[in-house]
Amino acid sequence: MKPKTHRKPAERKTRVAKVSTAREAIGIIEPNTDTFILTYGQFSLIDALVVILDQTGPADVVVSTWTAADAHLERTAALIESAEMRSFRMIIDASFEARKPDYCHHMRELFGPDCIRAITTHSKFMLVQSDTHNIVVRTSMNLNENPRLENMEISEDRGFATFFRQITDNIFAELKDGMGNQRLPQLNELQESFPFMSIDAPQIKRETLNEVETTHTLRRSNG
Repeated sequence: MKPKTHRKPAERKTRVAKVSTAREAIGIIEPNTDTFILTYGQFSLIDALVVILDQTGPADVVVSTWTAADAHLERTAALIESAEMRSFRMIIDASFEARKPDYCHHMRELFGPDCIRAITTHSKFMLVQSDTHNIVVRTSMNLNENPRLENMEISEDRGFATFFRQITDNIFAELKDGMGNQRLPQLNELQESFPFMSIDAPQIKRETLNEVETTHTLRRSNG
């Protein structure tokens, strides 16, 4: 019998970009590839998003970040107005509102309260899905200027993108009021990958944990 057709493992590419632009560093995004890029922070996450959208065409975009800068929010809004983004959702850390209340007000004005959720998070990723591409970007970058050593990994994979969309959908369904939710999301529709299993076993007495048992004795040699 012939083996069943199976999905080819993703091709991994690694790149170091010290002075390259986002367009040069990212290159052409091919199906079923993972591209890891180490940068010196010479381009931003929004620069990367523009390059990706040039390849995907109009797409649904999710950005999860710990913080954001005003200029980058304006560029994101410009992408929405130019129809390069069919939809936009943002996940941001709840502390951002206390640290940057003016930015939060500006975000609501640009994107509307329903496209933003604030939770306790340090997870940074982008999800870009179009009629032709399913792209996940995992990165150390926030949505701001980052002139330091940074990394991003761009994966083109439908199943992987679906996983991140499920995370996003769960967060937006669970938290209805936009900003100010200083807690971890429950993600109730996503199951624990390693469920806890209870077992029956005798109770271990606390005092026995300090007892040392040996099976033999070492003797000092006279030689």
